[in-house]
Amino acid sequence: MRPPTSRHPRPRPPGTEAMFSMAPVAPPPWRRAMVTAGAGFLGSHLCERLLDAGVEVDCVDDLPLAAAHDIAHLADHPRFRHLERNLARPGVPGTLPGPYDLVLHLACLASAAGSRQRPLDALDTASLGTRNALAVAARDGARFLLASTCHAEGAPGRGGADDDSRRFAETLTTAFVSAEEADAGIVRVFPTYGPRMGPGDGLMIPELIRQALDGEPVTVPGDGSLAPSLAYVDDTVDGVLLVAASRSVRPVDIGGDDGTTVAEIARKVLALTGSDAPLRHTGADVPEPPRPLTGFAHELFGWTPRTDWDDGLKRTIADQVDRRAAARCEGGRRSVPEAVRGTRHACSW
Repeated sequence: MRPPTSRHPRPRPPGTEAMFSMAPVAPPPWRRAMVTAGAGFLGSHLCERLLDAGVEVDCVDDLPLAAAHDIAHLADHPRFRHLERNLARPGVPGTLPGPYDLVLHLACLASAAGSRQRPLDALDTASLGTRNALAVAARDGARFLLASTCHAEGAPGRGGADDDSRRFAETLTTAFVSAEEADAGIVRVFPTYGPRMGPGDGLMIPELIRQALDGEPVTVPGDGSLAPSLAYVDDTVDGVLLVAASRSVRPVDIGGDDGTTVAEIARKVLALTGSDAPLRHTGADVPEPPRPLTGFAHELFGWTPRTDWDDGLKRTIADQVDRRAAARCEGGRRSVPEAVRGTRHACSW
């Protein structure tokens, strides 16, 4: 299902093309932003980038600050606030102070597996949570951007709570534009990897890294020829913020378009970790993952993924190594391979 559009995208003012590169050259168009689910993987990176650009950020998340490890480094920032809220609860908009110029709505379960385990939470977040986030944007006259996923298209019911909840959130956003003549858009975020991904969340990259560091067989689905669409988190953040800075209404895909196979990624992980773990193919049939149509993002916004696999994986592995070292200092028993420690110190981030 493709949501209708009620207006045509308007190009951004000259000079904003590089606004959210790693070295910003222009000030952002917002003074204060609200980021829902800002304590998660992608949300924490968006909060960080907005703060670096001089924006005041309210991170709205039902995760208590003490447990929000991904934003621990932002807790004392003078322009950052963590607001512990369940966005799907009635009356929440009245507790969010604002006024905001931008509402980035990422409040959704991190994976399809999480949605299957907690289907009612997924549906509540997509329906009531999105209505509340839209209400805040309408109250303040803010630009609203829904971060949807590549799973939003297709027939209702086939993908369970995950697909249907995200599809409904897109429909709500489109209806909001039509009914309120509001400034709202949709960005479909395809799978993203990078630092702060949890090693136990079942996603491919952190799982490959965990297996390599533990010396377990590094499992590759099927025959290894699958070429997933994966973008490094810095590139995804660039794309999301460029769409946010536009007045685009139609859904915009942001995702990797590299043809690297899973087997090639696994071999890179083994080489970068210095692990001698074996590579094991599951042999099971694996469906071809959806591919992003990034032509619109490239043509209108000049966006394209720029981080190569070696650099992105080095940073992601280094983050996992740092987490393990911290756990070891706190009493953990896992050791860090010497080759990985060398890789960490060879990088400049």
